[in-house]
Amino acid sequence: MKRRNFLRNTILGSVSLPVLTLNSCANEKAGSNNEQSTPSGDFQDNFEFNEATVTDLQEKMDKGELTAKALVEKYLARIEAIDKGGPGLNSVIEINPDAISIAEQLDQERQNGQVRGPLHGIPIMIKDNIDTADKMMTTAGALALAGNIAQQDAFIVAQLREAGAVLLGKTNLSEWANFRSTRSSSGWSSRGGQVKNPYVLDRNPCGSSSGSGAAASANLATLTIGTETNGSIVCPSSNNGIVGIKPTVGLWSRSGIIPISHTQDTAGPMTRTVRDGAILLGPLTGVDPRDEITQQSEGKAYSDYTQFLDSEGLNGTRIGLIKSFMGFHEGVDEALEKAFELMKSKGATIIDIDSVEEWRGIGGAGYQVLLYEFKDGVNKYLENANPDSGVKTVADVIAFNKENSAQAMPYFKQEILEAAQEKGDLNSSEYLEAVKTTVEQSRKGIDRLLEENQLDALIGPTGGPAWCTDLINGDHFGGGSSSPAARAGYPNITVPVGNVNGLPFGISFFGTAFSEPVLLKIAYAYEQASKHRMAPSFRASLT
Repeated sequence: MKRRNFLRNTILGSVSLPVLTLNSCANEKAGSNNEQSTPSGDFQDNFEFNEATVTDLQEKMDKGELTAKALVEKYLARIEAIDKGGPGLNSVIEINPDAISIAEQLDQERQNGQVRGPLHGIPIMIKDNIDTADKMMTTAGALALAGNIAQQDAFIVAQLREAGAVLLGKTNLSEWANFRSTRSSSGWSSRGGQVKNPYVLDRNPCGSSSGSGAAASANLATLTIGTETNGSIVCPSSNNGIVGIKPTVGLWSRSGIIPISHTQDTAGPMTRTVRDGAILLGPLTGVDPRDEITQQSEGKAYSDYTQFLDSEGLNGTRIGLIKSFMGFHEGVDEALEKAFELMKSKGATIIDIDSVEEWRGIGGAGYQVLLYEFKDGVNKYLENANPDSGVKTVADVIAFNKENSAQAMPYFKQEILEAAQEKGDLNSSEYLEAVKTTVEQSRKGIDRLLEENQLDALIGPTGGPAWCTDLINGDHFGGGSSSPAARAGYPNITVPVGNVNGLPFGISFFGTAFSEPVLLKIAYAYEQASKHRMAPSFRASLT
């Protein structure tokens, strides 16, 4: 999540370790808008499953042309070549040692005529703040949690296994989902290091789901999963040129996920296409007794969201453009103006909305909500965790980081952890007032706009082009639109919309609670008409 932007009362986002040489980034000159990049020639990318979709791979496995085991082996070799060697993306924090044996079991089931569904045998990676009851750790990227082996799968992990997906490994992230310092670099964690942007390696992947974004974009897995509090799915999806789906809070369970905010947290798909995101979305829904808010999804969730994909889905839709989200970068504005014209040509009506009164001045209250809920949620999570360090509270984490500052805090400190520790419990009047203001005003603004203007969805730029990674001074975000849907707990889908000098960025579609079917229809129709997804080129720098 983009915790620092809360302090500025604007939008939120995320990020990751080894020391990078960034001089070339500092000396770059701005190029022309939407200029296509060319590969640097330093790395020849001939991976046979580049841009392969779930449908592509299922067809090959159904025909006997491919096995899940062979696919897993190909992806593992790809990770070794791209993530550990070659460009060195550093997006994968841990490989599942059981991945091949899981694939073999699923191949045997297929041979016996049992195919569990569209995810059967499909390799997927998940963010390292999601519990897996196997041989992998769950650490949120923090050295303080090294050695933490979960005793129970997160609900969505259990759903993944039931659906037949192959859990390939875990992805690197912004430590504590970027809720540690006001000066952090997105994609950096003390356990995993700094994730690089696969388009231009000294540029930032955003976060906090940095590794999931970079890994999906670089074809290190068929699918990935990230988590979001505010911007942590959509921002890295935008910077890494992929599709990101932040579901309605409650559509996917959060049990077994290291939390920031029970008001705003959710996991969600990060994929190269809208269809793959829809394929992943359905099987992971369900009411979970360990997460009460999932009860709100009963009767509103679907096991198959591909039924809503319609290439003509823009025809007859009314979409509201929040004008205040524009104007941060001329290249982004130019790309969005072209997108609006394309949508209109496909039958959509675009309604300009100048400002939203309900959203004014609630950033400070939103930040207070996160401080209170982070302390409460992490303390509860750590009660049952078993890291080698023995940390059991946020206070213990703070102490561990101070005692191991050379490794845990080499570039930035932990002001946000310390601010959270100072807060009281969730019965505090300050918290109760802040959460009421944040949630009610965010929802009221979205719902009023939709109703008054008879809109199907709202849109805005997901963010600007990726900035230079800077471990000393931190992130340099350039616009965005994640906060209203995030604070409201409403869904948000980002789709690639263009690029500046080969640095991609996205357009966000968001709406009211459980409006995923409508948003998917619109996002898919736009994606099919525009086709702005481009494979990364692994350039060292723009110069």
